[in-house]
Amino acid sequence: MKIYTKEELIEKLVKLREIGWVKNGRFGNHGGIGNTLEDYLEIEENNLPIPNAAEWELKTQRIKTSSLTTLFHFEPSPRALKFVSAVLLPKYGWAHKEAGLKYKEGETSFRQTINGLSHTDRGFIIKIDREEKKVLVSFDSSMVAVKHKEWLEGVKKKVGLKEIEPQPYWGFDDLEHKAGTKLLNCFYVQAEVKVEDGEEYYWYKNITKLRKFNFEAFLEGIEQGFILVDFDARTGHNHGTKFRLRQNYFTKLYEEAVSI
Repeated sequence: MKIYTKEELIEKLVKLREIGWVKNGRFGNHGGIGNTLEDYLEIEENNLPIPNAAEWELKTQRIKTSSLTTLFHFEPSPRALKFVSAVLLPKYGWAHKEAGLKYKEGETSFRQTINGLSHTDRGFIIKIDREEKKVLVSFDSSMVAVKHKEWLEGVKKKVGLKEIEPQPYWGFDDLEHKAGTKLLNCFYVQAEVKVEDGEEYYWYKNITKLRKFNFEAFLEGIEQGFILVDFDARTGHNHGTKFRLRQNYFTKLYEEAVSI
């Protein structure tokens, strides 16, 4: 694996920008924009080998995209319960659209992207309790859309229409450690994308050096709706719970942002 100083890494990224369009090195891979950059830098995953410095990560995103950037995976507490598969899926899940087709009959899904600004159409929202120092998943049956009336009746029969019990949460200390470890310092690279003759190409245009992750800004991001919690579970497999970020908000999470 190639080892860099921050200065060498910046020089390498600037040279890549000057090259212009480069071909996706992992054809057919949805994460090709990050993988192609990793191959160019000769690194594994998104960890940057910069000795004698605080930890640095590499984050990539397409320019002009509505897709979310995954910040990190983190299951809610109490984790010993395996909360998503043991509580949310069986008690609040619904029939998977591929049940009886791709998956077996009775396959259940709990796939929700939740933020702290507004309820989903199934009544879920993220709430922040600064007194108890918890980020909580909350359910309000009065906020469920009419189209989910049949599903809501099922929830009523299983557990009633009260708040989730016990309520899934992330403690501030655990969450700050997780986020701080993954996002302490970051090189954030955005690329334009084009397709020619079925091949995808990237131009890594925007390079930003981000330092000193700010946990309070992270909490505010949840409340303002630009940081979301993404649940993606079905009966046969839990794909993991992710904290995700809307486009163009990365710089708001750091005390220092320097455009290269």
